[in-house]
Amino acid sequence: MSVNAIVLAAGEGTRMRSNRPKPLHLICGRAMVLHVIHALERVRPDRTALVVGHGAELVTKKVQELSPGWANVVFVEQVDQRGTGDAAAHGMSAFPGDDLDDESTIVILPGDAPLLRPETLDELVVTHVANGNAATLLTSIMEDPTGYGRVIRAKDGRVLRIVEQRDASPDELDVHEVATSIYAFRRDLFGPALRHVEPGNSQGEFYLTDIIDVLARMGHRVGCVQAPTGETRGVNDRWQLALAERELRARTNRRWLLNGVTMLDPRQTFIDVTVRLGRDVTLYPGTILEGNTVVGDGCEIGPDTRLDDCVVGRTCRVQHTVGVDAEIGEGAIVGPFAHLPAGSAVGVAAVTGAFYTAMTE
Repeated sequence: MSVNAIVLAAGEGTRMRSNRPKPLHLICGRAMVLHVIHALERVRPDRTALVVGHGAELVTKKVQELSPGWANVVFVEQVDQRGTGDAAAHGMSAFPGDDLDDESTIVILPGDAPLLRPETLDELVVTHVANGNAATLLTSIMEDPTGYGRVIRAKDGRVLRIVEQRDASPDELDVHEVATSIYAFRRDLFGPALRHVEPGNSQGEFYLTDIIDVLARMGHRVGCVQAPTGETRGVNDRWQLALAERELRARTNRRWLLNGVTMLDPRQTFIDVTVRLGRDVTLYPGTILEGNTVVGDGCEIGPDTRLDDCVVGRTCRVQHTVGVDAEIGEGAIVGPFAHLPAGSAVGVAAVTGAFYTAMTE
């Protein structure tokens, strides 16, 4: 089963009120767009086309540095943002060959859906291929669907089209099943349908959602996979960013709790997704572990300790400490009130005392 992916990350993200490109806003220590790329882990695309636009140079540089090798990311720039359909057309240019007789799968997803799970994308692709669909949508049922395109079905349940909120009638606005902007398409049908999309909407843009109407009217099968709203909600402003951070931190803490780590209060424990922890580690309230921090077996960290890109050996005790790019040797006791600046290294000897600053060895 051949799969390629297109990640749409060209938008400006004005509601973020930030000079940082929207795809690079951090959630649990990882850029938002990189969470989306990691969600493709089970699908293992032959190639991932990342469509960039605003802040293209910064986004490209960061993704080149940090994206997993299996994702095979290539970059396509959409200079003029003319809608998601236009962005998808740019993404298709990254794949060799033409559409003719190519029944491979194209997965399309937005760069601002950081909570999407690899298992969900895998289910989408498996369902799409098993049913021979022309397109398969990932949808969600939302109590408040404001801002999302509505999935319009026939009486027999067939998907007919997706209507964007600004173009929806009052009856269509009452629909609670929404499109999440995540799709699987059959390439030989997607390419021709994409070329039939016209900007006949209130924004004068090429909507990717219009392809569903094109395919359905041609008699092709359009399927759906439903996912919880906790996975599919996008991030468009700082409030939504904070909600996504809270959800992902809860998932991260749960994973570590089930793998031999003790947290006295998970609600007051903050662990980036890039951190590695050993077994029988105890984390006290107020612990913040960031970046590529590694904590060995049997350590006690906290309370009120922040370690960023630090390496902590086995059976250490670190409390009321701030460390950045530092190394703590096996069995060391650090704190309270210690500061470990970049490049510092602490041996077995205990390090205590107010306002202590470690010296570089």
